[in-house]
Amino acid sequence: MKKYGSFSGTVSSIQDYLIGSDEELNGCYKLMSLLNGDGSIVNFVISPTTYFLDHVMVSVGDTVTGFYDVNVPVILIYPPQYQALIIVKNNPYQNVKVDFFNSQLVSSDGQLQVNISSYTPILLQNNQPFSLNPINRNLLVVYGPATFSIPAQTTPYKIIVLC
Repeated sequence: MKKYGSFSGTVSSIQDYLIGSDEELNGCYKLMSLLNGDGSIVNFVISPTTYFLDHVMVSVGDTVTGFYDVNVPVILIYPPQYQALIIVKNNPYQNVKVDFFNSQLVSSDGQLQVNISSYTPILLQNNQPFSLNPINRNLLVVYGPATFSIPAQTTPYKIIVLC
């Protein structure tokens, strides 16, 4: 099971990333560097399978959050370099949580409970509808206001099921 970690920052550079000698892959991978407010830097390897929420275009100067699998081994270099699974362009009008949600739709860290309404779109990463119950799955939850309780409760704007 994937356990998601994240890093938020301002995009300081985006450049081509060579993964080998296969010319067919040239230009298909990018290295995105993020710098956060305390001066920390993280590099994300962006692959053709990296999911960009709402399929947005990201450029230098944008503030984004990158999500990665903390269980995947990484090389010990500075700055740290992670394989980006999801990139979200930060928006002051929405919050995003990527995590495993149990049978009660509570995140694995116990911080967020999702209350699905009949109007909540539940989608796959390719924007097609997900027809089953999203319990006991890894989800990307896009939401606005939430309660101050523990866990915070919200009715999300949309849910993306991470199959």
